[in-house]
Amino acid sequence: MQQFDVLIVGGGMVGLTLALAIRQQSRLRVAIADISEPKAVAQTADVRVSAINTASQNILANLGVWPLITAQRSQAVDHMHIWDKAGYGQLNLDGEDQGAQNTPLSWIIENSVIRQAQWQKAQSDPGIVFFTEQALTNLGIGDSEVFASFATQMPITAKLVVGADGANSWVRQQMDMPISFHDYDHHAIVATVRCEHGHQNTAWQVFLETGPLALLPLYQKDLCSIVWSTSPQQAQRLQGLSSQDFAKALTAASDGKLGNIKLVSERFSFPLTMRLAHDFIKQRVVLIGDAAHTIHPLAGQGVNLGLLDAAALAQTLTQKLSQTPSQRLSQTDAQLSSGPASSDWLDMKALKAFARWRKSHATEMVMAMAAVKQLFTPQQGAAKLVRGVGMSLLDSFAPAKKLLTKLGLGEQNHLPELAKGQNQASSLNEP
Repeated sequence: MQQFDVLIVGGGMVGLTLALAIRQQSRLRVAIADISEPKAVAQTADVRVSAINTASQNILANLGVWPLITAQRSQAVDHMHIWDKAGYGQLNLDGEDQGAQNTPLSWIIENSVIRQAQWQKAQSDPGIVFFTEQALTNLGIGDSEVFASFATQMPITAKLVVGADGANSWVRQQMDMPISFHDYDHHAIVATVRCEHGHQNTAWQVFLETGPLALLPLYQKDLCSIVWSTSPQQAQRLQGLSSQDFAKALTAASDGKLGNIKLVSERFSFPLTMRLAHDFIKQRVVLIGDAAHTIHPLAGQGVNLGLLDAAALAQTLTQKLSQTPSQRLSQTDAQLSSGPASSDWLDMKALKAFARWRKSHATEMVMAMAAVKQLFTPQQGAAKLVRGVGMSLLDSFAPAKKLLTKLGLGEQNHLPELAKGQNQASSLNEP
């Protein structure tokens, strides 16, 4: 029976970030259980993309993954143009609004590109072991470890199990960890399109009566990823249109600001739901990423929340091991895979502090997304006018735009060390 310090269930972007962060900061041995290995990055764009903010980019850079991503493909967002379809207001943002020239607001990267780069990095670490042949069937919680069973493979044990297995988390269900649940009454349609006038390194978002439509710039100058959030009835109607008619609807919805639009991929639709776990930890199990929380994608913050969870949990788990990343560099691969220096590294009090830290941030984002969604629900003329005037005033008020830009970049007072720039991240401090 193989023994590990941490078992991560879910080898997506969040789970892989956690594994790499733990290994960079300690000698803890990590297992990853996920039967869906990443495929080679396709020549055509993946319809599922993420808006990576500065905090998340710092995490990926500090873990050595960012060069592997940029060696494939990514697109910096230099500007944001947001407007109300009712025609009463607009908002424009760029890096200069926070006083930094030539600083992207975010990067739009295909999920498959990020995951492939992380998987490649993780496979090169002898202290990370993958279990990809069979799915887990059971978790047994003991006094000092967790027994994880497969259908026919030998079970494995770990001091801690982390559920990073998505919105419908198997780990969360196994542990009977309750969640708060709210249907946004929106479906999101995602697809890849070509735009006649190009994306101009700009993220475009228009608030329609039925919900927001975002056109996000991809690695080719005329290629965009769309996320169209709308009512279930409207989503069904749009899905039923021909490619040509769907493209015409997109062009009209975006006021032709990017010229004529052409659909170049399949369309996928899925319901949008808010989920928030009541507790992020239970016994020797922790939830992170979508397993712990999901929010509306209108601000593109879902994956960024998850990556912060991973960085914060790695920092929490390794604080008792009095080992810095610089000391790690002098160790051999054998030393790195030999396990922790002591057996009492798991600090349940610190884990509870981690849970409060991350749940507080997730709750703030849930409330913020609910407020924005409510602000742009269909309203009467006077309310629309006030909303539009407010957007226009915000667009001309530099201090407010600077604050809004910093929030979008993920710049907060309470960030894990990995989420800070390399010149800021000097030590792993208590949260």
